[in-house]
Amino acid sequence: MLAAIAYYRVSTARQGKSGLGIEAQKAAVQRFAEEDGIEISAEHIEVETGKGADALDRRPELAAALSQARKVKCPVIVAKLDRLSRDVHFISGLMAHKVPFIVAELGADVDPFLLHIYSALAEKERALISQRTKAALAAKKAQGVKLGNPRAAETVGRAHAANRAAADHFAANVAPIVREIQASGLMTLREIAAALNARGVRTARGGAWHSSTVHNLLTRERR
Repeated sequence: MLAAIAYYRVSTARQGKSGLGIEAQKAAVQRFAEEDGIEISAEHIEVETGKGADALDRRPELAAALSQARKVKCPVIVAKLDRLSRDVHFISGLMAHKVPFIVAELGADVDPFLLHIYSALAEKERALISQRTKAALAAKKAQGVKLGNPRAAETVGRAHAANRAAADHFAANVAPIVREIQASGLMTLREIAAALNARGVRTARGGAWHSSTVHNLLTRERR
């Protein structure tokens, strides 16, 4: 049976944007692995944005998955290609590590060349969406439409609501990891914080976990 290292990621920048959280990614990978006779020998979970040329430097769990896969000579498997990145240059950089990747959504027979093609198409689509948005805003401005919100208080209120929504999404994505930790017998806030740090999971602000941040997470998740 072929072994593989599973990698799951959610973004701190756009929580749940793809509609694919940690639990759903795990279910997709496990289902694919069972159908194709693949044994998941290890799992790496990351809460980090996939943007930026230094994305790998900010994603220690992906780096660890690559290192482990090289040692045991097995592929890294993800649920969707965008869980690695939406940037074609980043995908190209990953290919240079000489570690094969399997994308469950695309199937086991997709070679590195096709992964480049898929990532290039995704990047082009994102660029076209951005261009259309900018063009639409420019057209409205030319028509005399005032862009932006003139009501400062309302704008601030919406910003706070957006921050709360982002925090709620973050809590929803990390909560399954916390439940796994609790199921293993680690119940105190300090134990949970230590376990999250050991797994390489970062807080919403990219920092280390402490008893207080775990408490805040659990409180928000129970609302």
